[in-house]
Amino acid sequence: MKSDFKKEIRTYSARHGEFSVVTVPTLQFLMIDGHGNPGTAQAYKDALTTLYPVAYKLKFFSKNELGKDYGVMPLEGLWWADDMESFTSARDKSRWDWTLMNMVPDWITPEHFDAAREVVAKKGEAPALDALRLEPLEEGMSVQTLHVGPYDAEGPVLEEMHSSFIPGNSLAMTGKHHEIYLGDVRRTAPEKLKTILRQPVKPAV
Repeated sequence: MKSDFKKEIRTYSARHGEFSVVTVPTLQFLMIDGHGNPGTAQAYKDALTTLYPVAYKLKFFSKNELGKDYGVMPLEGLWWADDMESFTSARDKSRWDWTLMNMVPDWITPEHFDAAREVVAKKGEAPALDALRLEPLEEGMSVQTLHVGPYDAEGPVLEEMHSSFIPGNSLAMTGKHHEIYLGDVRRTAPEKLKTILRQPVKPAV
């Protein structure tokens, strides 16, 4: 049976127009770090070009060698900057730092990852392969919502999340802003894009 982690892991769903406090399980990801405007930075393009060949290599290895099939998960990203207004009011993308990620199941081991990376390296089509790593992410308590629309329209939603909902519920931000891209930007009209916006939190002191 093919696993669909988007359905099996409850935190891969959220409601539009509603902030929810959730507990995110510790999950394992392929990760690549970078800096700069995702629309123009070569590092961002190289990260995408690297991430998915390895993700698919692991998926087919798991299916064919381990007998465990699963759907490749959507692109995710951690985003941060020295001044978080870069995400809300200013939206100054040149100041953004990011980690692009793709979730893989916990039965994928570092040895499987190394083997997949070696196979992809031989094809010479993954420019950021040396920067790719396999690592767990522990977020725990988080606030999230579903944003529907262009990425550049996220600002007011994040402002409400950061400045109103989180402090209004006696919470404080911790960790990095997290986005899960449920729509394919290449095939979906901007007004129909669906993105889960997540912020790890802790009880305010």
